[in-house]
Amino acid sequence: QVQLTESGGGLVQAGASHRLACTGTESTFSYFMAWFRRRRGNEREFVAGTSASEGITYYGDSVKGRFTISRDNAKKTVYLQMNALQSDDTAVYYCAGTALATRTPGSYDYWGQGTQVTVSS
Repeated sequence: QVQLTESGGGLVQAGASHRLACTGTESTFSYFMAWFRRRRGNEREFVAGTSASEGITYYGDSVKGRFTISRDNAKKTVYLQMNALQSDDTAVYYCAGTALATRTPGSYDYWGQGTQVTVSS
């Protein structure tokens, strides 16, 4: 069974930087990996995604230029570097994996349990 585990959530001050990590089992790392978030009362929102080995990345409009997704396949880990954090970034962040690149959460096969990031202003 494929498993994903997020880490790094916590309380962060507005304007600061913070990094999340998602570690998976062996089989997840041939997948397109992404970060989603769910802000209070909202649907899951695509944050960033990265291809398995080509280094192609995608970003949601609300985080473009502030967040960076990267992956270390040897460590089976995907990272989300978050800079210039704003109170609107407060959310539960999830990592997810799927075979083909997509921004649609319903198309993802594997999900982590989520990690809370709270940005205080």
